[in-house]
Amino acid sequence: MARAYASTILDAPVEAVWDVVRDFNGLPSWNPAIARSEIEDGLDSDVVGCVRRFWLRDGPMVRERLLSLSDRDYSFTYNFETPAFPVKNYVARMQLMPVTDGNRTFAEWEAVFDEAPEDAGKYVEIISKGVFQGGWDALKPVVAGRAAPSGTKRWAGFPPNKVWCSTVLDGSADAVWQVIRDFAGMGDWHDAITQMHMIDGARSDKVSGTRDFRFDTNHLNEKLLHLDDTGRSFSYFITKCDTPWMHYVSGARLWPVTDGDRCFGSWTGDWLASPQDDLELIPFATNEVYLKAFRTVGARFLKGASGR
Repeated sequence: MARAYASTILDAPVEAVWDVVRDFNGLPSWNPAIARSEIEDGLDSDVVGCVRRFWLRDGPMVRERLLSLSDRDYSFTYNFETPAFPVKNYVARMQLMPVTDGNRTFAEWEAVFDEAPEDAGKYVEIISKGVFQGGWDALKPVVAGRAAPSGTKRWAGFPPNKVWCSTVLDGSADAVWQVIRDFAGMGDWHDAITQMHMIDGARSDKVSGTRDFRFDTNHLNEKLLHLDDTGRSFSYFITKCDTPWMHYVSGARLWPVTDGDRCFGSWTGDWLASPQDDLELIPFATNEVYLKAFRTVGARFLKGASGR
């Protein structure tokens, strides 16, 4: 099965971008490649199962069915009913995520489908660059500087996380991943962490391995829960800590940004603590642990670029 993919960073808050792209019948309002669009059978454009019929400026008519729509995580999926290309089993997904460090938006558009053997790779290229990246390029000036709609409220952490924060890092996703996947390496790129090492000489890529370190004056142990080189993600939980939180679980993930030498990263954290303690713990974890870690890693790649 083939996969087409394109991602970008949009200069507007996620609520503002979602307000534009959520309309399944709204392509002509932001994509100049689409001449006109209509929803069949008089249905609203946010009815899951509705079919949009639209005409490209060069003539062909395409029909696509809305398979899912989520205001919770700013995403929708759809398939071809009348294909734009000679492919089979086409299912596409668009998803937005907030860049909390700067109030921008990470946006990704992807599709999986089957190509004929003689077309292997042909429509991956056409859809990735011509359709998806072309769409992002058209959307950028439409949403740039746009404010979130009145009354919208930004969520603080995607359930079940108490904290969900994100940023854009200079450096490709693969290059940044090679730095942060080292479970014993955070002491090299976070200036509040010292004496970090793996207990009992365990490898830093051993799931169930435990790292021992000091964060300022705190002494902590954290065990690796998962490590995923394909999805560029890891998670861990605290087994020993002086801070007044319990059941602490945290983790990070990277996504590629395909229209630049950079990547998007999110870091999450969840724990149990008293409401009073959380008044300090939530901003501390967000700013002094997660975002600080990302920023210092990103600064490494900025220095490398300036020295070339």
